[in-house]
Amino acid sequence: MTTTAEPPVVLPVDEPKWARCRGCGRPAYLPRLRRDLGVCRECGHHGRLRAAERLDQLLDPGSFTPSGTSYRSVDVLGFTDSRPYGERLRAARERTGLDDAVLSGTGEIAGRPVLVAVMDFAFMGGSMGAAVGEAVTTAAERALDLRIPLLVVTASGGARMQEGAVSLMQMAKTSYAFARLRRHGVPSICLLTDPTYGGVTASFATLGDILVAESGAAVGFAGPEVIAKATGKRLPDGFQRAEYLLEHGMLDRVEPRTGLRGLLGRLLALLAGDPATDDAGAAPADAEPLTDPEALAARPAWDTVRTARDPRRPTTLDHIGMIADDFVELHGDRLYADDPSVVGGLAAVGGHTVMLIGHQKGHDTQELVRRNFGMPQPEGYRKALRLMQLADRLGIPVVTLVDTQGAYPGLGAEERGQAWAIAESILGMAELTVPVVSVILGEGGSGGALALAVADRVLMLENACYSVISPESCSTILFGDPSHAAPVAEALRLTAPELLRLGVVDAVLPEPPGGAQAAPAVMAATLRHAIVQALDEPPAARPGEPGRSRYERFRRLGTPHTDTGDHDD
Repeated sequence: MTTTAEPPVVLPVDEPKWARCRGCGRPAYLPRLRRDLGVCRECGHHGRLRAAERLDQLLDPGSFTPSGTSYRSVDVLGFTDSRPYGERLRAARERTGLDDAVLSGTGEIAGRPVLVAVMDFAFMGGSMGAAVGEAVTTAAERALDLRIPLLVVTASGGARMQEGAVSLMQMAKTSYAFARLRRHGVPSICLLTDPTYGGVTASFATLGDILVAESGAAVGFAGPEVIAKATGKRLPDGFQRAEYLLEHGMLDRVEPRTGLRGLLGRLLALLAGDPATDDAGAAPADAEPLTDPEALAARPAWDTVRTARDPRRPTTLDHIGMIADDFVELHGDRLYADDPSVVGGLAAVGGHTVMLIGHQKGHDTQELVRRNFGMPQPEGYRKALRLMQLADRLGIPVVTLVDTQGAYPGLGAEERGQAWAIAESILGMAELTVPVVSVILGEGGSGGALALAVADRVLMLENACYSVISPESCSTILFGDPSHAAPVAEALRLTAPELLRLGVVDAVLPEPPGGAQAAPAVMAATLRHAIVQALDEPPAARPGEPGRSRYERFRRLGTPHTDTGDHDD
């Protein structure tokens, strides 16, 4: 399953100090191109790097220690095409100076230890035979033994044909090694570079906890020429390129080469659980969460709804920018798309690493439309659940910020299983074994909100609302039109004081005069204080029953009166 696509590398022109960029065809000065890490200044094309060059680019200087084990494929089949396989192996070793298509060892990125395995396309197209499979599997096993993250950098045409079924079995072997990392909570990051195809993509390359692709990298299973011939159709522009895959939900990040080392350093710091903490200053004097409904000012429910919907109100990303010391957004549901109405990623908040997830609306028409007015499609809920389950595997608390009028009621959403996605998100949150904190920022609309709010501790901003249905929809169903929305809002008891009385929320965060939109920084300081407070004092769980307190919290809500029959008629 090797790709036959011509490699997009720089080619010599007239003199050795110049090359022609494979991306734009313009001449490039080689010393400058090397200083730019092989990235063309004219068009941004990323030329291929050898494994040693990649290690120099990503790791702290002098930190790499090779594994010390030689992984060499042998000709177990006696395979011959135009040349015997054994001859091809010898020629590749002489040409590249490598034993096979991967270099592995330990190193550091930004002072953080990492187990690294880097593939080299120059060795028989980076194809995966027994040696590559063994090197990657052993690297995963060492990462597990040392309890340090695994970083795999892929560059491969796929499985090595010359090793037949032995090569095919490496897909299962490497996949199993990654499964063991997942089971034991050891993080893995896969960096996909140009090209990554075939059996490598369909095994370990896409099984990392976090998938990052280098800008412009071609990634797929079958090559584009094969797909075009098989389908007889013109392929979309950018097909199988990293940016295309990000849009279709298959990757967490796409990063230019110059930003890779910094991104990996931030991820490793967050995954290590000891991120840098910015001194955010003291919270406002009146920032303590309120648990007494009588301490909250009474106001008409419809006024609260209008305040919660104010487009000037801080969004999830606004709050993240103010409460998080660092935030690395992660994308995609790994199935269909990246839904921008739900954002999430690893964050540092007050010395805690958390998986921070929330609905995202917007402030202007352009952003509101792009974010679908904060109404998630199934892909949004599947992305959120994927990130929550990743956090659970790694022992990272989950914090969700809720602000949506509801799940998107569209044809495509129904066809792709909107109700199923919501149900799985609710169930998935119920099963999390890590602490979960949810905050209703603005609108908490129906199951679309609850899908991100099954938490140990549910907080609510003073001017937020939370209901089974919007007042307008309820009015339309009961009275035939939305004109009764204001009295219906009152009847639904959707305001913070009422929900506190009902036990639906655990505490209410006071807002500054005029609401969160009047003083976003003050509101953010209160929000950060409440989140850190909740994380510092996680709810007690029964031994052997993680999440039991969360179950008991929801078990109490709405318990009907049980009639025992012991009463007078």
